[in-house]
Amino acid sequence: MESKARKYLTIIALGLAGGSIYFIPYVKYVFYDAQLAAMGINNTQSGLLLTMYTIGNMVLYIPGGYLADKVSTKKALIISLVATSVLTWVYAFSLNFVVSMIIWLGLSFSTAFVFWSALMKAVRIVGTEEEQGFMYGLYYACNGIAAALTSFISLYAYNTAGEDIKSGFVRGVNASGVVVLIAAICLVFLMKEDAGKVTTESDDDKISLPMVGKVLKSPVVWILSIVILCGYGLKSSVSYFNPYLTEVVGVSAVNSGIFSIINNYLLLLLAPVGGILADKVFKSTCKWLSVSFVILAVLFGGVLLIPSDISPMVASIYTLLPGAVTMMMYGVVFSSVSEAGISRTMTGTVIGISSIIGYLPDSIYSVLFGKWLDDKGAAGYTNIFVFLVASGILGAVLAFWIYRHGKRAQHDA
Repeated sequence: MESKARKYLTIIALGLAGGSIYFIPYVKYVFYDAQLAAMGINNTQSGLLLTMYTIGNMVLYIPGGYLADKVSTKKALIISLVATSVLTWVYAFSLNFVVSMIIWLGLSFSTAFVFWSALMKAVRIVGTEEEQGFMYGLYYACNGIAAALTSFISLYAYNTAGEDIKSGFVRGVNASGVVVLIAAICLVFLMKEDAGKVTTESDDDKISLPMVGKVLKSPVVWILSIVILCGYGLKSSVSYFNPYLTEVVGVSAVNSGIFSIINNYLLLLLAPVGGILADKVFKSTCKWLSVSFVILAVLFGGVLLIPSDISPMVASIYTLLPGAVTMMMYGVVFSSVSEAGISRTMTGTVIGISSIIGYLPDSIYSVLFGKWLDDKGAAGYTNIFVFLVASGILGAVLAFWIYRHGKRAQHDA
């Protein structure tokens, strides 16, 4: 196969892997009521499954990142995908809560332990250092399409059971496991065996525990983690436009849902545009991140200035602007690892460390924002958008710091 064609097909396959493997851990986002009915559990038990998964992820990110730098990236991804398919089918067979708690812990091992760091490392390895922004942007576009496709296939399988909720849920879960297995098969044929390995590494370059200690002491790693936190926090917070439009602007639930789908799925197709801007226009991922963070700070701040008598449709369309810039920004945020002066040898370890900090919004923002909305009602959105403006400014400053740090490291070398 032509090398260039294989490169892009590999990115598509990686997108399919990343977009499908997380369907089961977060299955309640698609089949919330069906899962409760099929398993015979309550809302608290449903939350405990995700809590078990989140705790497992937090514990496993760093050792998984270290291991991702020690083993074959291709094998790590394929084994993780196959293991996830098996766990998916065991879950569909049992639907027992206690067994499911064990399965959700197992999903931490199969989807977060080595897989996540290996996946991000694979995207970096597939492309050259000059096209990192576009490669990550293309990956996230494929990831979004794959996630939507997996959900659609599972919903279709669910509907084939008619009124039988339990049977439909089992079919939907089994179908998602098939998609994950297909992703593994694609990587078997598309991904190069040596992908993820640095073939020219010297003994000084090989990953070791003392090197991990050195990375943990490096300020750039922690600043990079905060940049990822700001980026992911802004991306995940776009979802709050859905209740904002209904509670504050007065948009119908149906129309708000449509704009939510556009913001959370369709706009992810703009991720490669962010990559092109980073690679071709700004010639730097971190410079593009700085600019996009500033733009987002302005756009989120603009929400606070929307007049109360504005047309609901105009307000809804306005929310697509920060959504679009967010997807172009977040799609390249992990390519800043390269610009920070971190070697390919240490990529998995650094991604494991930064993911612990970077994905804190999942466990912190929802609680914080929820408290503001509970205490202040619709006025709580003011707190949320002011917070997001501050996040954008912080992200811009730190991304520019990484850019300057990378330039100094390049000059000193």
